[in-house]
Amino acid sequence: MTHYLAELYSPKPAWLALAMEERQAFFATIGAGMGSLSEFGIEPLAFGQTDPSQLHPAQQQFFAIWKFTDKAAVTALLEAIAATGWHDYFETINAAGEASDMSTHLAQLAAC
Repeated sequence: MTHYLAELYSPKPAWLALAMEERQAFFATIGAGMGSLSEFGIEPLAFGQTDPSQLHPAQQQFFAIWKFTDKAAVTALLEAIAATGWHDYFETINAAGEASDMSTHLAQLAAC
């Protein structure tokens, strides 16, 4: 079953303290691992800045949306992200789970 991950993140003081060259080197390392994601059932869908003008906006500044073939692929990506040192530089919230249709989701909500 298809799974999705929504990441919300903002830079920590450690990121803000890095020189531009250090930031670019960090992202070069991350970029080097992005090419083989599809082999593992991982599909990046969207990345961007959150819009603070929307109703009930996220407090985090940035988002990433991912699609996966299964839960193991979600776990693999989250572990790989952690291994890069990402969480040293960005405060992150992950919302991941198996996709369902609207009626199934409403039933999940009703069961709470």
